[in-house]
Amino acid sequence: MSLEGLHCDPHFKPDYSPDMFLAQNYISHFTLIKKSLVVEVGGWSVGVEGSQDYDLYLKVLELTTKIVHIPKVLYHWRKVAGSTATSFSHKSYAQEAGKKALEHALIRRKIDANVEAGRHAGTYRIKYQIQDIPLISIIIPFKDRPELLKVCIESVLSLSTYLNYEIIGISNNSRETETFALMKRLSNSDKRVKFYDYDVPFNYAKINNYAVNTYAKGQHILLLNNDIEVISPDWIESMLTFSQRENVGAVGAKLYYEDDTIQHAGVSMGVLTLTGHNFRHLGREANGYMGRESVIQNVSAVTAACLMVKKELYTLVEGMNEEKLKIAFNDIDLCLRIQEKGYLNVFTPYCELYHYESLTRGYEDTPEKLKRFSAEVRYMQERHKKILAEGDPYYNINLSVENEDFAILS
Repeated sequence: MSLEGLHCDPHFKPDYSPDMFLAQNYISHFTLIKKSLVVEVGGWSVGVEGSQDYDLYLKVLELTTKIVHIPKVLYHWRKVAGSTATSFSHKSYAQEAGKKALEHALIRRKIDANVEAGRHAGTYRIKYQIQDIPLISIIIPFKDRPELLKVCIESVLSLSTYLNYEIIGISNNSRETETFALMKRLSNSDKRVKFYDYDVPFNYAKINNYAVNTYAKGQHILLLNNDIEVISPDWIESMLTFSQRENVGAVGAKLYYEDDTIQHAGVSMGVLTLTGHNFRHLGREANGYMGRESVIQNVSAVTAACLMVKKELYTLVEGMNEEKLKIAFNDIDLCLRIQEKGYLNVFTPYCELYHYESLTRGYEDTPEKLKRFSAEVRYMQERHKKILAEGDPYYNINLSVENEDFAILS
């Protein structure tokens, strides 16, 4: 409620998102907790004034997984001069108290990690320590377009601060002399780079499955499009810090178009009929709905343009569906099947890359492509009808499904 007494800025929240809750106290003030749980954790703690509710929730959530979200407006928070409802910066001590509450939680949970300030006031970044420096297998399918492949692989080689990786380039029906010359030069310049031919009719799912099953030696798989350019040096660490966790499935990155607008910040189901890329076309420095474009959070799916997953988990779910989803939605289907197994999929805004989308294979613009695309849509609607009918747990029924900017339904 504004200073003038008008209702404004409704916060329509996702269901319980463990990683998002470690990035911000989005549950906030209005909560019902079983008394026995409050008593068991010792109630409110001294020393975290300003974020005492956050501290309490963190303690209680360590005792239960039974968390219910009512997606309705049940509480109005009055904006009073000098309150955090008006501006979080009015109570900077609350930011520090929240950091302290998170640090206490990490100690209780025996998690080796540090807490840093997030990109917005009132948000945080948990930086988990990398364990054992595992080998990462970076899978890059491509067909010619050597100028794109050069940018992609050279950006990985020149910028990445994580060094224990292998690059597996899979040439699918390449024909250009320049492509093969580049493959030879890159593989000769760095022993971590290897190229293989797999000249079958284009089937994105089949190509990736083949690469993972035949060549990948890493503990983690990093699927990467050839039209990607690395721009954040710690991009691998930013994904691995989550992929190494036992309860995490797929990890996705924040991708930008060439014009510095967002191409991908996680995927929501049911948006634009089937799937929507969160905050697509929002400016790189702009603020989206409740700052969600800039916080670590759980999502139902992420794009395989840049996706990390444990190899054993990829194998467990039998990889991508190369029979029904040869071109489109195979990455979304992969993530949803991983989620069905009880794993959390994660979007991190701290892994940033450019994605020159559709520069290599083009658009669905021929009768044959449109027919195949329609069949893939129908398969997704049937296979994942439950989440489409019930709604994405990380979205909200009060947000529009007609666009990707988290617009509030009028």
